[in-house]
Amino acid sequence: MYNYRVSGLSVISEMELPGAIGIANGDAPDVTVRFGRVPQQLSAPSASGPAWQREGDTILLCVPRLARFLITGGKSIVVELEDAATARDASGFVLGSSLGILLHQRGALVLHGAAVARDGRGIVICGHSGAGKSTLAAALCRIGCSFVTDDICAVSMNTSHEPIVLPDGRQLKLWEQSIRSLELGHRQGDAVRETFEKYFVAPDITVSEPPRLSAIYLLSESQPPFAEGIEALALPDAVRMLEHEAYRPGLRRQLNSTSQMLAQVAATLRYVRVFRLTRPLGFERIAATVDAVMQHWQEL
Repeated sequence: MYNYRVSGLSVISEMELPGAIGIANGDAPDVTVRFGRVPQQLSAPSASGPAWQREGDTILLCVPRLARFLITGGKSIVVELEDAATARDASGFVLGSSLGILLHQRGALVLHGAAVARDGRGIVICGHSGAGKSTLAAALCRIGCSFVTDDICAVSMNTSHEPIVLPDGRQLKLWEQSIRSLELGHRQGDAVRETFEKYFVAPDITVSEPPRLSAIYLLSESQPPFAEGIEALALPDAVRMLEHEAYRPGLRRQLNSTSQMLAQVAATLRYVRVFRLTRPLGFERIAATVDAVMQHWQEL
């Protein structure tokens, strides 16, 4: 059995989860991951999509030629591998889609983004796949920011009802080109998946206590009509952005009521401002982007 802390939760797993940071065996875990029999379909699903079904507090997630995952009640993930599939490749879907669904089941606001912190304050960087979220987070960490989370960003509330980002306890996941451009080869670890040129990268500094969320930046490419820079989103646009940038937003709508989702967003936007960060793709101006973000963040 392996013990981890992921997105603020203690996880005990029969499966090794590469990229997650191990912890000592402690009290009763929040989440269990185990191998077991998983049905091809649920007996009486109330909703379904191309690769998932829902029945009550259970989600069945099917990844063709890899594995089926049964995520129940925000507490357990059962995995059944397909023939010839490896536990290593399946582990990415445990720490990815399965965990994101489980966090939705637990009522967290889960964003598809990366987060870093400085002086107890955190920012989340959102954007579509390939937008450069992890690369920008890694670049910010190179100049002294602390790493909080990558890919899955769970936002909760502290005792003062302020939004905080739950530390993920994992490593950055970067493509080979990003590793070379940021000169992080000395921190490069194993491949995220056996067939990918994407690798785990150990950050310089991580956080153990959840930072207070101060801003969310939505990455956008600088092409007409958007010029390079940072602009605040109006409140209606910020609300839509948080809905669109949720991790697996279609499943989130299945697992949370409209009133729950609006309450999450309202509680977050009471303290957090949302901005569009427009910059050129590529690495030529990554240093300028980092400088712009740091200056803007410090002025908030």
